[in-house]
Amino acid sequence: MAKDLISRLNEGPVICAERYLFELERRGYLSADAYVPEVVLEHPEVVSQLHRDFVHARSDVVEAFTYFSHHENLRQFRKEEILKKMNREALRIAKEFARETGTLLAGNICNTNAYIEGDADSAKFVRTMFDEQIGWAIDAGVDFIIAETFEFSGEAMIALEAIK
Repeated sequence: MAKDLISRLNEGPVICAERYLFELERRGYLSADAYVPEVVLEHPEVVSQLHRDFVHARSDVVEAFTYFSHHENLRQFRKEEILKKMNREALRIAKEFARETGTLLAGNICNTNAYIEGDADSAKFVRTMFDEQIGWAIDAGVDFIIAETFEFSGEAMIALEAIK
């Protein structure tokens, strides 16, 4: 039986390779300044290869490439209709490779650029986005969720509560 995150941490460090966005940009598959993570739909084989490269480099975790795959980011680019498909495809690609290699599978949520410190309405909106992405990750069977790149501690706390 595969070991879970806590069991692995009890044995020592767990390495998680990251920077999918920048590596895919470097390889010419997306632009970070007008970033929509459509690469999981347009070039799933490239995302799968990046997972393979990171595991080859000794990553213990395959992280689904769902960074900035939330309503607020896609709304800005008028691409909300692909949100669910994009998240589920990123999770499917990561899960397939994680199970093949015996690595951990991580979901991912990040800053939303919609959070306004002290504003209850923005906090509710952000929580709804996190809940949606985490729900898809749970459906995919992730081992844990990574939350990253928060500018505001309040938004990070909302992410933590949603993950819990």
